[in-house]
Order: sequence, then structure tokens, then C-alpha cells
Amino acid sequence: MKILVIGGGGREHALVWKLRQSPQVDKIYCIPGNAGIGELAECSSLSITDFPALVAFAKEKEIDVTVVGPENPLVTGIVDFFEARGLKIFGPRKQAAQIEGSKIFAKKIMEKYNVPTGKAAIFSDYDKAVEYVNLNDPPYVVKADGLAAGKGVIVSHSRETALEALRDCFLERKFGSAGESVIIEEYLVGEEVSVFVFTDGYDLVSMVPAQDYKPACDGNKGPNTGGMGSYSPVPVLSDKAYREIIERIMAPTIKALANEGMKYKGVLYGGIILTEQGPKALEFNCRFGDPETQVVLPRLAGDLAEVIMAVVEGTLAEIDFSWSPRLCVSVVAASAGYPADYETGFEITGLEEAAGVSGVNIFHAGTACRDNKVVTAGGRVLNVSAVGDSFAEARDRAYSAMKKIHFEGIHYRTDIALKPVKLTESKV
Repeated sequence: MKILVIGGGGREHALVWKLRQSPQVDKIYCIPGNAGIGELAECSSLSITDFPALVAFAKEKEIDVTVVGPENPLVTGIVDFFEARGLKIFGPRKQAAQIEGSKIFAKKIMEKYNVPTGKAAIFSDYDKAVEYVNLNDPPYVVKADGLAAGKGVIVSHSRETALEALRDCFLERKFGSAGESVIIEEYLVGEEVSVFVFTDGYDLVSMVPAQDYKPACDGNKGPNTGGMGSYSPVPVLSDKAYREIIERIMAPTIKALANEGMKYKGVLYGGIILTEQGPKALEFNCRFGDPETQVVLPRLAGDLAEVIMAVVEGTLAEIDFSWSPRLCVSVVAASAGYPADYETGFEITGLEEAAGVSGVNIFHAGTACRDNKVVTAGGRVLNVSAVGDSFAEARDRAYSAMKKIHFEGIHYRTDIALKPVKLTESKV
């Protein structure tokens, strides 16, 4: 089997790494890939938004199935484009991908089909949104409707910052067309967890849950990022609550989309908050999460290529696979200044030594090759993932490996997975 993976981050490196373990896979291509992916797959510098060029590539290389990592190609219709030309591709079609592409669409689906979620008001008029904020007390959660590279959600604990967020969306147009409409949601309190399911539009298979860290600095301080680390499983998530999430949020959402004429195929990601009233959906993504994939896939004991083909061909109910009981922790090494402005092109050293630590995998996120050296090429540079028989062991391995890696301005949080370590130790 020949597989094409679209994307070039840590998520895609984890996907390629796991797909390489399948006895069914003979060759993997990746567009655009990165320095780490290049060691496992043949990379090409084509644009992931140039669908005709991607189709031509897939036909030339006789690709059996294409796996899409990032949300942008999915939301803009890459699946529809490939399928119309007779090519197999893993992911939801454009209409169904609105579940991530439009927060207003997602909210209306949840409200219509009674999927547990926070109360919200929708605005496309700046003055009316301002009036709403002035009439209601903080805190507020202001969300730009469309894709905003993870920066379109602003939690405001004061009226002033909420009004500033509205100005950014409507007047300053900091999020472009993504901010032409906004949702102002109630502020929900509780632990947030990431839940993933495979679905072929009819059946679903749940994956192990994960929890990630968005703020840039220790103690959940600093600006929000795409994610500075993650771990799996999630001790604060009980089996009962997890079943409730699957039965009351994930499965009904897939069924709701089907009822609306949008059969959803691929991975559905639920950003869930565990409130005192029970689990509620904060958001949905139409693809594998990042950096959660880097702790979920190392725990998959089955054949990822087999699962992907079952999703594409509608035979998911026939697949049987399991998850490792081992735990996984992943720490992100970022460029200085991320998520704001940062410089790239710095040589990365110590990668071989880090990869030699027992149980460790280094997933490249923003790297490139230059003069036979690996250099930084993004804000999030590397994911250091480690498995262990306990959170303490996995965490120690991840940080032991991280300390061997060096590049100018390297920044990483030092408190990833401290919470589950303390929680599980207190139960012993």
C-alpha cells in the first residue's frame, strides 16, 4: 500500500511514524513534510492548498489513500476534490468539516440536536455585540466564527478585554473573514479534555483521551499557543464520564450531521469540559489534534493503516484493535517568542542522544534540513514524547530527552504532566 500524508507538523510526523509500522504499507509520501518526516517518508514541497497538483501527484505515485492532517485543506474541500476524481482520501467532506470551520455552524448543530454545550449568542453586527457585552457580566468567551490558527478564542475576565476582542474581530479585522461573525459564550468551569473517535459515518470507535496545555508558560500563564504539551490517559476523566461523552456528545453529533445530509468520515475531535452539570462540548475539530496525536498514537496497539482504510471504505465495524496500558507524555520545544514573532534557521543538536532515551520518540513539528543540518523552521519545533508504566516514568523520560536537545532560544514548559503525576501518586 502507498500512502500520502498531507501536512508538515508534529501531528503528521506521528501519523507517518505509526503508518510505517503497518505491514500493509510499502511506501509513504508526505507533503510538505519536515526534517524528521523526511527520514521515514519521501517529501515533496508542493502546496497543500493546490488541490490539482496534489491530485496529479497522487495519480503519478499511484497512491492508495491520502491522509489529511491540517484543518485548512479539509475545510476548503480537499476530500470532495479527491473523491470527485476517483481517489481515496481520509477525512470529512467540506460540508461536514464545517463542524470546525464555523463555530456558529457547530453551535447550531449542538443546539438543534440537544448536544450538551454552553449557552451562546451569535452576532454579525459590532454594535449589537457591544450592547450584549455591556448588558451581561463577565467573564465572557468571545470566539471568531471561522478558522483563526488557534487564536480566535478570547477568554475575557473583564468587560474591557471583551470589548477589545470585539474590536479586534469586527473593526481591526485581525482574524480576517474568520472574524466577520462571532459567538459570545458563557464561561464554563471545569477540566478540559480532548476526545477523539474514528468514524465511517455510521459506526464509531473511540480513542484514548488526552489533555493538552495551551498557555506558553509554566502554571498556565502567558499567551495561548497551539499546544505546549499533552498526556494520555486523563486521570480526572472517569470511565462513566467518558462513556457519557461518547454517548451524549460524540455519537449524537455524528448522527446529527448525517441527519443534515453530511455523512462525517474521518476523525472527530471533541474539546470537552467537565462541568458540575456533566461533560459539555466546547468545540469540535475535523481532524487529529496537535499535540494530542503525539500521545495518542504511541498508545495504539493496532494497525493505523487498517483503521484508516476501514473508515474510507465504510467497514469500521469489522475492525478490532486495542490500546496499550502504558501512559504517554509529550513536551513541546518552541522557538523563543512563540506564539508571537520568532526567528528560525537555528541548528538543532542532541537529537540522536535524545532519541536514545528509553521509551522516547522525537516528533518534528517545525524543522528543516539545511547543509546537512537540522534547523528550526517554525514556532513549535519538536515534540518529545515518552511512554512509561507510570506518569512519573514517562515524564522523567521526556524531560531527560529534552535536556539533551539544544537550539538558540529553545523554550519549553517544565510542568507538563505534573498534575497527573501528583494525582496518581496520591492514590497509591
